Amino acid sequence: MESGSEDRSGTRAFWRLIEQARAVAGVEDSGAVAATASALLARCRAGEIVAAQRALWALMEESYRSPLWAAAYMINGGCSDDGFDYFRGWLILQGQQVFERVIVDPDALAELAPVREAAAHGWELEGEEALAIAWDAHRRATGGEQLPAGCFSVRYPELDQAWNFDFDDMGEMRRRLPRLAALYAGEPAV
Repeated sequence: MESGSEDRSGTRAFWRLIEQARAVAGVEDSGAVAATASALLARCRAGEIVAAQRALWALMEESYRSPLWAAAYMINGGCSDDGFDYFRGWLILQGQQVFERVIVDPDALAELAPVREAAAHGWELEGEEALAIAWDAHRRATGGEQLPAGCFSVRYPELDQAWNFDFDDMGEMRRRLPRLAALYAGEPAV
């Protein structure tokens, strides 16, 4: 088992990979960023690919929060378990600064240009491709179909029961996520 400092080092390396992929891809398209990240990672040693997989799932675990799920529900017009995974994949592909800000304050999503554009056009924000970055890189680098056993695990925390309400209740969403609710209801921001 890796120590905490090795985990943090792997997460820092993963964030550097995402930032490099965003710079190289030169677009906001999550699919292009994920594909670029995977291609860059495929040039690395197998151990670095495994570390990237672990870092990705640590971020998926960290972002498994009820307020973020409510925000994803509003943005995408609904959000299943898989849909929440794909939304968090999209969020990870936005980079460390955005990810960390939104984890603390999901309502800050309303300030992001891609979210505002999605609201204007009725688009969903998903980054399913993010979940396969390391798997695709491993396949390219080794020709193998599977990552080594044990590098694809996550233990999600319990969801916050204070957020256990019907996400279709716009009154409650306005109270808890006022900027997003205003954006998606077409109302002036509070």
